[in-house]
Amino acid sequence: MKKLCLLVLACLTLAWPAKAMDNALRAGLLKLDPQTRLEQRCDAEVLDRITHDDKSFKADRVVAYAFATPEMSADAIRSPGAAFRSKGQWYRLKFKCQTAPDHMQVLQLRYRIGDEIPETDWAKYNLYD
Repeated sequence: MKKLCLLVLACLTLAWPAKAMDNALRAGLLKLDPQTRLEQRCDAEVLDRITHDDKSFKADRVVAYAFATPEMSADAIRSPGAAFRSKGQWYRLKFKCQTAPDHMQVLQLRYRIGDEIPETDWAKYNLYD
């Protein structure tokens, strides 16, 4: 019984930082204007999904406007010319994201990863290390 209690306590302790991070992200998003919140929420979601769906990527940055201006509507963003960074390398990206009206919950996300972007092109598209 003592082992079980220690195991449960260890699991709860390890889970706590992730929950705290989620709360911090939520609090930060709530401070943004609605359009910025929509963009930031979708950016965070596409990064999470890329990393989750393909373990060869560890996405840590996205630029929705790298190659084309995103198309925004009240509750959605379509970014045909985005880029994301993984392990120090940039890749082309297209995504479409729809959120709930408060822009806190992603209802639908579709994305497609494109080619690696040569380092010689990074400055041209405002991509950095």
